[in-house]
Amino acid sequence: MSSLVNARGVSKHFGAVRAVDNVSFQIEQGKILGLIGPNGAGKTTLLKALLGLTDCDGELSVLGLDPFKQRKELMRNICFIADVAVLPRWIRVTQLLDFVEAVHPNFSRSRAEGFLTQTKVRSDAKVRELSKGMVTQLHLSIIMAIDAKLLVLDEPTLGLDILFRKEFYGNLLNDYFDAERTILITTHQVEEIENLLTDIMFINDGKILLDSPMDALADSYTELMTSGENAARARGLRPIAESELFGKSIFLFEGVSREHLDGLGEMRTPAVADLFVAKVKEARR
Repeated sequence: MSSLVNARGVSKHFGAVRAVDNVSFQIEQGKILGLIGPNGAGKTTLLKALLGLTDCDGELSVLGLDPFKQRKELMRNICFIADVAVLPRWIRVTQLLDFVEAVHPNFSRSRAEGFLTQTKVRSDAKVRELSKGMVTQLHLSIIMAIDAKLLVLDEPTLGLDILFRKEFYGNLLNDYFDAERTILITTHQVEEIENLLTDIMFINDGKILLDSPMDALADSYTELMTSGENAARARGLRPIAESELFGKSIFLFEGVSREHLDGLGEMRTPAVADLFVAKVKEARR
């Protein structure tokens, strides 16, 4: 499987602040990667580097190109949706389609219009007349009508209600994603997307804390719920996190086989959100 993104020793400093600090990773074709991190973790800076909006130290290639030096060529095969859909408020939907059709060689107007027929977005409406959810639907309809190899979504459903969010990700999977395309998503609503992801990456203070396929998490991480003497025994196995719920102790282990934990309590693979909190707290300690 080919890698669309290759990063080796990538760093970006703003004075004394290390927004991205010597990170290395690959993103393979046909994957849906979730990039998760708290505010100020370096997500936005890393995305800007991938999109060629800022330079960086180290080696970085996207689709075999230097994103900063060859951005014009790169943008033919990348689509991007930011947390706030930046569309001119005065423009009509049909005019917007005219514009994209004129400037982007890989845009299919008929495909975009087909997506829009599934929404309440009128072709004669101005962007300022649309709700936030409709603007997102409009933006997604345009993006999905562009034959791109990499789609970058930065908090794409921020501020939308749960119905719009479910519809957004459903459309993304059913009408856009295939083995030839790759999607990179950043979001704080981890619980909503973890079942969509093929891979996960945690970033904090500019450093990558975890880079793993989703189906490999069960081999490395285990959550154990227990109490009493078993809790004391589990604590001796050095969990990376511990909490309490309804009088029971919950431990999160990394690199401890389930055979070692057998008989101590109820085991399961931790949710991505719980694993993220544990890894960030561990790094800060």
